[in-house]
Amino acid sequence: MEKLKEFLKRKDIIISGKRYGIDALGAMAQGLFASLLIGTIISTLGERFGIELLVTIGGYAKAVTGEAMAIAIGFSLHCPPLVLFSLAAVGHAANTLGGAGGPLAVLIIAVIAAEFGKAVSKETKIDIIVTPLVTILVGALLAMLCAPAIGAAASAVGRAIMWATELQPFLMGMVISVIVGIALTLPISSAAICAALSLTGLAGGAALAGCCTQMVGFAVMSFKENGWGGFFAQGIGTSMLQMGNIVKKPRIWLPPIIASAIVGPIATCVFQLKMNGAAVASGMGTCGLVGQIGVYTGWLNDMAAGIKTSVTFWDWAGLICVSFIFPAIITYVIGTGFRKIGWIKENDLKLDL
Repeated sequence: MEKLKEFLKRKDIIISGKRYGIDALGAMAQGLFASLLIGTIISTLGERFGIELLVTIGGYAKAVTGEAMAIAIGFSLHCPPLVLFSLAAVGHAANTLGGAGGPLAVLIIAVIAAEFGKAVSKETKIDIIVTPLVTILVGALLAMLCAPAIGAAASAVGRAIMWATELQPFLMGMVISVIVGIALTLPISSAAICAALSLTGLAGGAALAGCCTQMVGFAVMSFKENGWGGFFAQGIGTSMLQMGNIVKKPRIWLPPIIASAIVGPIATCVFQLKMNGAAVASGMGTCGLVGQIGVYTGWLNDMAAGIKTSVTFWDWAGLICVSFIFPAIITYVIGTGFRKIGWIKENDLKLDL
């Protein structure tokens, strides 16, 4: 047992929730962003302005989604070069066979293949053959055996959440908005979670509402301490910047959480805001306006499919109110109340920017 522990330590194979549930999951979201999401944005711009070249380029980016996710995961696990490069094949296989639940399949399978690859890396004189052989064989075989089941399970969970949201838009709108919003601020990836569960439709709209409320809410609520720099860093960057302050004083998190519980049902019941673009955009909030671009892409997709005839004033009003106006106003009002009763004090929300 001691020899095994020493071997794993030497190979930097750390079996932990943080390594796989935070580091690898967060990296997977970046891989998704650098392929599927940015490709979707480029393609949408091309379609909107009639630039075929952009549509083609966007298609190239979207085509390597699995590869990008797997390589990003390998990078977060500190894989040696031969393992890292071999994960491209693993990611392609897992994402393709995983179907709608491909991201979750890639996460699980790429992690296992990466650790096996690291275990054999530089252990033989023919490393250039052994390492990629083991990494690809382990990953591809797992993909063939497990990816369809993983993808089906993830899709089933996602469909159940979306079905429940359609059935109970008020309650589920509240629950999803709060949970996904909290995930966005925590050091885990809300985008990866939404992508893994293929969370779209009304549920995607509720998730977007929660993420926007966390980001815009913290940006507005902490403007007194952080000024415009903090406003933009949180508002179009990430509310995760506040995690250090939240750990010190958890109650500062309550205003955006409470606001999420209000904005979520508004999104689902009042505006019936749907995310019919890429599922990963549901968990992006206002980060680079990716969530809003995702909703707009969904509108275009619906029009192309004949589901929607046009983008209405009510559509735009819903997107703007849910993404920016309501999160800002509601969180600010609650936060001001917290300041008055002494629950939030000066510099509790100060960032080191």
